[in-house]
Amino acid sequence: MTTPASAPARTGAGLVLAVLAASQFLMTLDSSVMNVSMATVAADLGTTITGIQTAITLYTLVMATLMITGGKLGSIMGRRRAMGIGMVIYAAGSFVTAIAPNLPVLLLGWSFLEGVGAALIMPAIVALVAANFAPERRSAAYGMVAAASAVAVAAGPLIGGAMTTYLSWRYVFFGEVVIAIVILATLRKLRDTPPVPSRIDYLGSLLSVIGLGLLVYGVLKSSEWGLVVPKVGAPALFGASLSTWFIGAGLLVVWVFLHWERRLERRHAQDPTTLPPLVRPSMLRVRQLSGGLSMFFAQFMIQAGVFFAIPLFLSVVLGLSALETGVRLVPLSIALLLAAVGIPKVWPKANPRRVVRIGLLCMIVGIGFLVAGMDPEADAAVVTIPMVLMGLGLGALASQLGAVTVSAVSEDQAAEVGGLQNTATNLGASMGTALIGSVLIATLSTAALTAVASSSSLSVPVQAQITTDLASGVPFISDAQVEAELTAAGVSAADAQEITAINADARLQALQVAFAAAGLVAIFALFLTGRIPVVPPGSAEHPEVETAEPS
Repeated sequence: MTTPASAPARTGAGLVLAVLAASQFLMTLDSSVMNVSMATVAADLGTTITGIQTAITLYTLVMATLMITGGKLGSIMGRRRAMGIGMVIYAAGSFVTAIAPNLPVLLLGWSFLEGVGAALIMPAIVALVAANFAPERRSAAYGMVAAASAVAVAAGPLIGGAMTTYLSWRYVFFGEVVIAIVILATLRKLRDTPPVPSRIDYLGSLLSVIGLGLLVYGVLKSSEWGLVVPKVGAPALFGASLSTWFIGAGLLVVWVFLHWERRLERRHAQDPTTLPPLVRPSMLRVRQLSGGLSMFFAQFMIQAGVFFAIPLFLSVVLGLSALETGVRLVPLSIALLLAAVGIPKVWPKANPRRVVRIGLLCMIVGIGFLVAGMDPEADAAVVTIPMVLMGLGLGALASQLGAVTVSAVSEDQAAEVGGLQNTATNLGASMGTALIGSVLIATLSTAALTAVASSSSLSVPVQAQITTDLASGVPFISDAQVEAELTAAGVSAADAQEITAINADARLQALQVAFAAAGLVAIFALFLTGRIPVVPPGSAEHPEVETAEPS
């Protein structure tokens, strides 16, 4: 490999790392910062909760679909320039969002402009770490960047809750503009890599956008429409949920995209003057790279699922405010930072496969504690140990995976790896949220409706009415909300008390099953760790880059 010579240790490395970590933090923050403030934002813009959820969904969708194209553009124009252009677009989107008077303007700023900016920035970050840090220091650098991303997910509810409570949700996006300007002012401190003269495969780009868009959108809507069996009142085609059709169509288009790219790769290998592929499918046959990407997918799937369910337990079951909920996630952020930064420093020659396995085991144990600690009478401190274990596990993976994926190929493919890596993480996050959300609501509905049907305390008319009203799904709401709705509906005190108790039991069971599903994903991920190398990237024992021939 030539990377040690091309990426020497730099003076001012701390500033470089801070810029890259701050950029990653900024890109991830938007996916979590407004989750606790949706009602306030909706009221301010004169729209509904569904409208704000649509904005969050579309941000993820735009970002995920353009990652591969963004990585290729970074190779052509230079990673630092791609990051600068992306940051300008992102800042413009944040400003438009901050002054948005209605939902359409919010969608333009938040979902579209910020999503496009992030698709240019995030692959460039991966490549710029490789360009600015020698191989032996990349594990720590990638760990810090990945930690910044995970901390943004954990800190988002805290920041969003505090801003909404004491100032306005709009200040979050004004703050993003300021941070983006500071990053732009320091970009020259980053070592760039020369642009690679090339052309864009427009057909491949279109196929990747359509395929990934259909796939991610189908996954994200599965909690609303149903994954296979359509929910009552949800759209369906030939008896199957539209989510199934979107996911199936997306996978088919992705297959066509990979077939097209494989064809371009073969032709370009024989004649370099022909159109180069957007991404080289042969890279996916590199064992170390595919192993790293699968771990990124699993990590973000677990992370997104847990971060979806934990706030529900804290806010709905235990009754904490948005700010208090965010505070309870702080131990995870601290543990994650300590592990992501500390492991490469304390254990620089660590076996990456062993570290990843230990990290997954920490998450499995943490999730086990969460399942065991589910109790409506519990103190909020019950989540502290699980959050620390989850943070240590996520930090352990963060300390290794970035260096594992980038070191699997030659340096000139770093931007392509960045596109693939961020596609894997966004797909994992989308799948995690959809899976855990679907499991949660399905379990809640089944448990609640079964308990209502078998209850000997409820009057027959109330049983029939509840079964009819909740056939499309039971909402995940607090005891206070249940009591208020039952009182407004004129339900008797005895029936209301029984229904509230049934809801509380079903809610707890749903959370336990949802966390158990996240734990099963982590256990399954252990079977995929065999592709992670046993020697750290950059060490003398690390093998040469594996090259896959086009086929």
